[in-house]
Amino acid sequence: MRFNFKQIFIIVMLLIAAQVANAQSPNELNGVLDQAFEIGSIESVMVEKNGEVIAQQFEGRMNPNRTTNIKSASKSILSLLVGIAIREGYLEGVEQPIGEFFEDYFAENPNPEKEAITIGDLITMRGGLESTSIRNYGRWVVSNNWYRYVLDGEMEGEPGGEMIYSTGSTHLLSVILTRATGMSTRAFANQYLFDPMGINLGGWDRDPQGYYFGGNNMAMSPADMLKIGRMMMNMGEWQGEQIVPQEWILDSVKTYTRSNYNPYDMGYLWWRRPVNGYEAIFAWGHGGQYIMMIPELDVVLAITSNLAQVQGRGHQRALFRYLEKDLVPVLSEM
Repeated sequence: MRFNFKQIFIIVMLLIAAQVANAQSPNELNGVLDQAFEIGSIESVMVEKNGEVIAQQFEGRMNPNRTTNIKSASKSILSLLVGIAIREGYLEGVEQPIGEFFEDYFAENPNPEKEAITIGDLITMRGGLESTSIRNYGRWVVSNNWYRYVLDGEMEGEPGGEMIYSTGSTHLLSVILTRATGMSTRAFANQYLFDPMGINLGGWDRDPQGYYFGGNNMAMSPADMLKIGRMMMNMGEWQGEQIVPQEWILDSVKTYTRSNYNPYDMGYLWWRRPVNGYEAIFAWGHGGQYIMMIPELDVVLAITSNLAQVQGRGHQRALFRYLEKDLVPVLSEM
C-alpha cells in the first residue's frame, strides 16, 4: 500500500502524539522524587536534563541556594583546581614529584620514595602513604600539623599501586596548590573557578597552618553543585568560557583504580559506576552528598543529605537502589 504526503504527515503526527502521551510529565517525575526522601537522610534533590532544571525538591530549611557541607565531594572540586593550575603553568603536570613542594619537611626527613610520589599518584589515591581516613581520621585532624602528619605516615603500598583512600593525600594537594600559586587554595579557586561560574561558596575549613582543607568540609549549594556537573558535561566550558581544560575533563573520568571500600572506579578524584545500564560519573561526600552526571541521558543530579540523620552506610546502598529502580528508568524515557 502506498501513502501520499498527507497520509504520511498524519501518521507521523499521530506517532509524535503517542510519544508525548507516553512521556513522563514533570508532575510524575516529582512523584518519583518523593521516594528519594523515604531514604531518611536526603534533604535536597535537583534534576537537570538537557541543560534545564526539570524537577527539584527540598526538605526542612534547604533550598537551591542554601550552602551545605558537601564533605568529600569537595575532593572532585580539588581535582578541577589541579587541572587549572597545570594549564596556568603553576604545576608541571601529573608526573611532577611532590618532594619539591615540601623541601622544608624532607630536609629534616629525607625519604626518596616519598619525595618521588607524584601529583598524579595523589589525585588517584595511589600515593602509597598510610591512610588518614576512617580509623585514623580523628588523630589526624587533632594533630598540630596536618601535612607533616601525612608525610610522617608509613608507606603502606607503592606509589602508583593500589588505591589507599585517604583525605590526607588530597590535603597534600591543597598545600601544593597554595605553595605553587602563592595564593590560598580558596583564593585560587575563586579566581579561576568559582567567580567565573558565579558560584558562591560557603564555609571551608582550614588546618592549623591555615591551608584550606584539601578534600573535605567545603560548603556549596545544590544549585552551584549543578553548575559544576553541567560544566563537566560541557567538557569544561561554562557560558562560552573554557573554565577547565577539556583534556583534563576527559582524563578525570577515565578509570585508574578501584575503591578499596566500594564497587566504584576512580579517575582524578571523580568516581564512576553503572546505574541501570548507564555509566554514572560522580563526586561523592560522606552521608550522601553527590554531584552526578549520566552523560548518555544528558542528566545532572545534585543530591545533599542531612549528616545528623545518617547512620552507617545503609543510605548509600539505598540511594543507588533508588536510582536503579526508580529515578533513572523515568529519566531514560524523557
